[in-house]
Amino acid sequence: MMLLRGEERQSSGTGKTGSENCRRDSSSASWIASRGLLIALAMILSWAEAQIPVFFAVPGMKLGLTNLVVLIALYRLSAADALLLNLVRILLVSLTFGNMFSMIYSLAGGILSFLAMLFLKRSGRFRMITVSIAGGVFHNVGQIIVAIVVLGSRYAAYYLPVLWMSGIAAGAVIGLISGLVLQRLPRDSGRSI
Repeated sequence: MMLLRGEERQSSGTGKTGSENCRRDSSSASWIASRGLLIALAMILSWAEAQIPVFFAVPGMKLGLTNLVVLIALYRLSAADALLLNLVRILLVSLTFGNMFSMIYSLAGGILSFLAMLFLKRSGRFRMITVSIAGGVFHNVGQIIVAIVVLGSRYAAYYLPVLWMSGIAAGAVIGLISGLVLQRLPRDSGRSI
């Protein structure tokens, strides 16, 4: 519908004026663009993390750089947005850089990690660094559960103490960085990250 000299005409059947539809369309575009940017950032961080040579004493240990995006979304957007970003990122990264097994391991770790972080955040009793540490630890737990199922052996669980330590260390670093990033983002950035 066309607006002439400031007149607002009703859109057919919606009961909304042309400018209201324009604002809704603009906010939808902004929502899609901001989530797309966050998914792209998570993919870039995942790629960058894959480029880091394995210098850790713990095979399979990662820093969890993509958890920066999930934490920021969890604290600035919504739980649904954070989960959506996490799942889309896992799917795209697995299809781009991995395989079906990496997707299964990542989904198990990512979902369990997300649920643990969501529970702790919603309780209101824990700081972001603690929430992030729990995410790192539970990500490893999720992956070990998949390893036990895939390998058909509970012996993979013996690796958990080592992975817990790496999850605590990586989670603390990611939690600190996420906190610093959130301090620098404008308060109203939840809609326009």
